[in-house]
Amino acid sequence: MASKRTLQHLVKRFWGKHVRNFSAVPQDSTASSSQHLINLEYECSAHNYHPIPIVFCQAKGSSIWDPEGNKYLDFLSAYSAVNQGHCHPKVLKALVEQAEKLTLSSRAFYNDRFPVYAERLTSMFGYEMVLPMNTGAEGVETALKLARKWGYMKKKIPRDEAIIVSCCGCFHGRTLAAVSMSCDNEATNGFWPLLPGLLKVDFGDEIGLEKIFKEHGEKIAGLLFEPIQGEAGVIIPPDGYLKAVRDLCSKFNVLMIADEIQSGLGRSGRLLACDWEEVRPDVVILGKALGGGVLPVSAVLADKDVMLCIQPGEHGSTFGGNPLASAVAIASLDVIRDERLSDRSAKMGEELRHQLLNVQQRFPEIIKEVRGKGLFNAVELNSKALFPVTAFDICLKLKERGILAKPTHDSIIRLTPPLSMSSAELQEGSKALHDVLEHDLPQMPKEKPQRVSHTAAKVCDRCGRNSFGSS
Repeated sequence: MASKRTLQHLVKRFWGKHVRNFSAVPQDSTASSSQHLINLEYECSAHNYHPIPIVFCQAKGSSIWDPEGNKYLDFLSAYSAVNQGHCHPKVLKALVEQAEKLTLSSRAFYNDRFPVYAERLTSMFGYEMVLPMNTGAEGVETALKLARKWGYMKKKIPRDEAIIVSCCGCFHGRTLAAVSMSCDNEATNGFWPLLPGLLKVDFGDEIGLEKIFKEHGEKIAGLLFEPIQGEAGVIIPPDGYLKAVRDLCSKFNVLMIADEIQSGLGRSGRLLACDWEEVRPDVVILGKALGGGVLPVSAVLADKDVMLCIQPGEHGSTFGGNPLASAVAIASLDVIRDERLSDRSAKMGEELRHQLLNVQQRFPEIIKEVRGKGLFNAVELNSKALFPVTAFDICLKLKERGILAKPTHDSIIRLTPPLSMSSAELQEGSKALHDVLEHDLPQMPKEKPQRVSHTAAKVCDRCGRNSFGSS
């Protein structure tokens, strides 16, 4: 009962007083209330997320409605899974038409959609082969297995000695292999032992990467990296870094593996973020927006010299390449191409950053940095100046003003709206941030339930460095 009362108190506190009701979608009198649904999830679902307290009931394009009919603008896009916009009609049409004919064959048999999808994907990105999976984490696992197999077969690394290098601050999913690379103590604590065969290097540090390659190069099968680090706070590497990585991987015969699950498919203003430096990785991992916000779809792209290291029976997925997902992915790719969403992202991203920089000029002591490429952006806050307020608290106030965003690492707010978002909607988001900092922030320290001492930055268990986001 105590936990229920605590939850109800938090819900009432966070629900806000300034939610706008456009009444664009009529409220369903038979539907459960938002508070009831939040309580129900708290009681019946694992507590592995800390959501912003808003219940999605209906969505279209960049707009979200809750069960009470309140309208919001989505500035997260389900972590870039909805690049095309919510419920895009072409994607939904493909889903419905295919669902009425065939949904699953498994890879024990052929189906008539996957070969078409495979050809579309490989030709669009310029690779010879694709290995289909479902979630982004599965795509990462696939790439890691592929790199190890290639390392033993082609590079002749001694058995059990293959090494994968990853970057500090990376996020590649929640599997044991992915969290073993993590610099986030919350991701690793309690899940030991972490996997062996992994080395770390600072993101953006080509000198450090060359040093590791020189010391361990004969046993390194692959370098797994995000061209733009998402979960770390939209961290963009120095100019020329991606080209340097390509040169080093070629020199030391190491597979360059780009995790483009978030940064790809137009999010950064290019089809792939690696395209900003005209770099071609050996392996590319795609996910999220590949399913158009409708189904989980992921893929690993590589040429035959790498991909055919995996033989029948050595890796697979019952649902990977299923006809329903294949049809949806084809439509999702068509929307990105036909609506020129990469170009649109580049243009709208410049516009959004210009707006955010104006807000920063108004509040230079609060906003530490505005950064991004395309519509992959972040606002980093000065946590010492904000204390005891956090980025999560700022996002709660943005929600009250009709803007949905999500923080990362206490001091960073990601702003990654659908690539279809209009200029007016972008302006609405920037204005809401300005208004929160001007009108809400001065009162927010008084609303915190208790004040705690400002602790020192946490040290990463994995690499021994101070955790990111602890300004």
